[in-house]
Amino acid sequence: MSEIRDKIIGLKNYMDSRIIGQKDLVKKMIITLLAEGHALVEGAPGLAKTKAIKTLADCISADFNRIQFTPDLLPSDITGSEIYVSQKGEFEFRKGPIFSNLVLADEINRAPAKVQSALLEAMAERQVSVGGQKYLLPRLFMVMATQNPIEHEGTYNLPEAQLDRFLMYIKIDQPGAEDERKILELVRSEGTLSTPNFNNKFDKIEIADVEAATREALATHVSQEMEEYLVQLIVATRKPEKYDEKLAGMVMFGASPRATIALDRCAKVNAWLDNRDFVTPEDIHAVIYDILRHRIILSFEAQAEGVTSDDIISRLLTLVPLP
Repeated sequence: MSEIRDKIIGLKNYMDSRIIGQKDLVKKMIITLLAEGHALVEGAPGLAKTKAIKTLADCISADFNRIQFTPDLLPSDITGSEIYVSQKGEFEFRKGPIFSNLVLADEINRAPAKVQSALLEAMAERQVSVGGQKYLLPRLFMVMATQNPIEHEGTYNLPEAQLDRFLMYIKIDQPGAEDERKILELVRSEGTLSTPNFNNKFDKIEIADVEAATREALATHVSQEMEEYLVQLIVATRKPEKYDEKLAGMVMFGASPRATIALDRCAKVNAWLDNRDFVTPEDIHAVIYDILRHRIILSFEAQAEGVTSDDIISRLLTLVPLP
């Protein structure tokens, strides 16, 4: 195991000790970070979504900003705006909270599409355009957006174009009874519900270490057979009739080439985190649901029957032959 992998595994283990019952979320967040993407996390209130991203930020020597999305939020509240400075007699750009290494877009579906779209350029191109000028974002830049699946009043569904910008769409569930007891023990041991002092409990990872881990993880080998299997899984979402005529009537649109790239990068990082230097089918299966569930558009018939994107993915995994 390499030294840089040791550091990232140490980060994962530490986060697992602070975010009880959400090991899958922690691992997927680290995969998203190393794959240089963004994550959309869906779960009921109180499942440590906000704490997870704040803990990740505390463990890295990086800037962190939280944006609370509300119906009255303006795009300039995110990107920043030009302010007239009377002393200079000219306009000056004041950066918004998007100019940070790690950004929490809390309850992103509470803001209208105009505000949600303010993130599009930043997420896709890592830059912001204001007043005809382009402003570059930090090299290490990750957006983690959250949304509540229970309450729909006063919310706005994310458009498909923006959903596609998220590398992963992670769904989390309530913890089990044993994890619930561990949460109680953790809170009691802290003696307070406030965030503990991480500086005394974890040696922070530098941004350069994260960038080095990204380079090392993305160099993981993918054989021709694995590459063909990966491509066939994506193509199957576009032409499901090749495998099952019934599926053809359930899928309106399949995944875009962006999904192919995302699946390749995330499978490599998953293999690297599991201390392998090559990708296996298990690595692809470990991340495929989070990669595809927001990129498969279901037909009205499928929605009426209660079919989900996860159901389609599960079916395709049984139909597309392994290499």
